[in-house]
Amino acid sequence: MDANELRSKYIEFFKSKGHAQIQGKSLIPDNDPTVLFTTAGMHPLVPYLLGEPHPAGTRLTDYQKCIRTGDIDAVGDPSHLTCFEMLGNWSLGDYFKEGAITMSFEFLTDPKWLGIPIEKIGVTVFAGEEGIPRDDESAAIWKRLGIPEERIRFLPREDNWWGPAGTTGPCGPDTEMFIDTGRPSCGPDCGPGCKCGKWLEIWNDVFMQYNKTAEGTYEPLARKCVDTGMGIERTVTILNGKKSVYDTEIFAPLIAAVESISGYTYGSDTEKDKSVRIICDHGRAATFILGDPKAVSPSNVGAGYVLRRLIRRAVRHGRKLGIDRLFLTEIAEAVVEKFAAPYPELAENRNRIMEELQQEEQKFLETLQKGEHEFEKLLPNLLKDPRKIISGRLAFKLYDTYGFPIELTEELAAEHGMTINREEFDEAFKKHQELSRAGSEQVFKGGLADHGEQAIKYHTATHLLHKALRMVLGEHVAQKGSNITAERMRFDFSHPAPMTAEEIARVEAIVNEQIQRDLPVTMEIMSLEDAKASGAIALFGEKYEAQVKVYTIGDFSKEVCGGPHVDRTGKLGRFKIQKEQSSSAGVRRIRAVLE
Repeated sequence: MDANELRSKYIEFFKSKGHAQIQGKSLIPDNDPTVLFTTAGMHPLVPYLLGEPHPAGTRLTDYQKCIRTGDIDAVGDPSHLTCFEMLGNWSLGDYFKEGAITMSFEFLTDPKWLGIPIEKIGVTVFAGEEGIPRDDESAAIWKRLGIPEERIRFLPREDNWWGPAGTTGPCGPDTEMFIDTGRPSCGPDCGPGCKCGKWLEIWNDVFMQYNKTAEGTYEPLARKCVDTGMGIERTVTILNGKKSVYDTEIFAPLIAAVESISGYTYGSDTEKDKSVRIICDHGRAATFILGDPKAVSPSNVGAGYVLRRLIRRAVRHGRKLGIDRLFLTEIAEAVVEKFAAPYPELAENRNRIMEELQQEEQKFLETLQKGEHEFEKLLPNLLKDPRKIISGRLAFKLYDTYGFPIELTEELAAEHGMTINREEFDEAFKKHQELSRAGSEQVFKGGLADHGEQAIKYHTATHLLHKALRMVLGEHVAQKGSNITAERMRFDFSHPAPMTAEEIARVEAIVNEQIQRDLPVTMEIMSLEDAKASGAIALFGEKYEAQVKVYTIGDFSKEVCGGPHVDRTGKLGRFKIQKEQSSSAGVRRIRAVLE
């Protein structure tokens, strides 16, 4: 079974069980400063898992493109990926453990669907801890369905618990489904959940049944939800009896492209195979990011920095295969061709993908030349050292200042009979990583948008600001993105020139007037056509469902939006624009606060 067949079977199965298929969302999350990318299928659904009504109902299913960079350094082994697809189904206060587990079991074992023999399936469930009982209910359901006791394992929190994403909020036990790969077991304690490689996890049902309070207690939720996730690449690997995700048809055209460019045959050399896998994964991830409707460009901050790192790492591994020219657009062509059917935005944005890749690859080659030039300038002094050892601090300076990779410094050193003090370099690099990690901890604190009281106020304020900007600057103004924290809001909009002080003052006055009017904020669910016909503004580049939520603020503003919002504008406080600046060509950015 290939990825396209798995994707369509999954959606077909859950639609037959009363689930509405919803659109997968952008890789760049809206209004969520806690993560750089969409990391899971549930990510765009957080407001609905927290209680917002979803316009498509209480049973949902979709497929979602995801990026996770926590394991970027492990990519190159047979299983790690930064870019992957997630299948999911959700219950928003509808069915719970019985319904979710029964459906999962049917999809896995029924010959009409995946037809996996029951004797190959094992599961894990939550073992319980002080204050939270063990999940005997899930275990009993699996047992009744025919999974024997020895293949149902109770594991602790680190294995079978999800959330909360922040310090408080919805959370609960999960049950994970594993397939026996047929490899020998590592001993008598080997079973589902064992890390030896015999059992591979392919699906996870999360049961959000508790709310963790600020005091650290777990209260049962009145409205229980189910969130599930099945990785396409891993499942296709298992279904086809492959040893690695890279051995599936998903990666075949990408590997063929690398072989054609490099002249290297995949499978001939362990180290070179690793480089091929890195080029395939990173090339696919970069193509998906650049092909997204809300694409970022390579840069030195945030998501743009991750994109730059992916591109440069792929180029570096291209050099290891002997590729000495620009080549990433050829990998991207293979990605677009392979994935444009489920993700048409890749074909729509093909030109941008190719231009950005070529530009960044060219820039990196210039960086490498600059680093080589700096190394040559240092060479006469380096050769005077009889020990023929280059200090790790110097190698790190080349890396930190010129972006020159340590592997290339090692190559140049070896050409002149020298080595590098790797221990010293690794120490400097580790300090650099710790500083970077400390700086980005706020960004990666869990991938749950802040839906606290203050953030909800800011969310409503963006609607007032959007309308005020259109009134002052003209109807061409369209929201291009926003970023909200509990402390401030950032709003990007289309406009060709800087705003004047007078325009800023007028926008501020209009927003504050609407706050003083204490307008009611109401929500209706309607078709997208009806929403547009009623005059509601819909966001640029956003994929909408057939049914959408429309938020109306008195007689002032009407927008298609997922929510959440305050119920009256009088709760917002005083609106103050702190800064208006350029964001990118033809896009301006406003930073504002509620005082």
